[in-house]
Amino acid sequence: MTAASATLAGRLGAVQASIAAACQRAGRDPAEVILLPVSKTFGDDVVREAVGLGLRRFGENKAQELQAKATALAADDLAWVVIGHLQTNKAKVVAQFASEVQSLDRIDLAIALDKALQARGRGMDVLVQVKTSPEETKSGIAPEELLSFLDDLKAFPSLRVRGLMTLAEASEDEERVRACFRTLYRLRDRAREAGHAVDRLSMGMSGDYALAIAEGSTEVRIGSAIFGARAYKP
Repeated sequence: MTAASATLAGRLGAVQASIAAACQRAGRDPAEVILLPVSKTFGDDVVREAVGLGLRRFGENKAQELQAKATALAADDLAWVVIGHLQTNKAKVVAQFASEVQSLDRIDLAIALDKALQARGRGMDVLVQVKTSPEETKSGIAPEELLSFLDDLKAFPSLRVRGLMTLAEASEDEERVRACFRTLYRLRDRAREAGHAVDRLSMGMSGDYALAIAEGSTEVRIGSAIFGARAYKP
């Protein structure tokens, strides 16, 4: 471990440099790839340190944790993004505290979010989560159902569909991982051809973001590579 890698600032700088290098290898402009720091399981003090480094937008998995952090850090005027599987009974919390949802994957959730957002008189950017991995533990709409789902979402005026999200297969085989990302890229092209403005591709995490960038990702969700190892509660 180097001195830099032992600090949040050092890890953030290393990730930013790695993203730039991955873009260069792929012949892409680093400005095309947004970094979403994922602060799930880390406390308010860690997020405050990240804010001091210039970060203003954070990804969270659970609505309750998002609510607690958004309340504690309200004075910092941060943007909170839901990236985890979302239950419909959490729609009101998300409508109040989140700026974006990247894990929209079913119609009942769309209904709940739209209702909660309309009650607050606001809209929200959303990404549709697509299941490109064969793993049963991964969530998302089936690829073959995407176009009809995007058509259905037109009925919900508060939901601004901006793109697609996926989680790749957890595999040591790089080609299997890249295939998941490649699938989402191709689905995005098909959706565009069908008239849907889904420009964003949120794909790639701490262990595979370089592969995602090579396959066209426009946003990578990075947690442990920035914040360090997580201590999950039993």
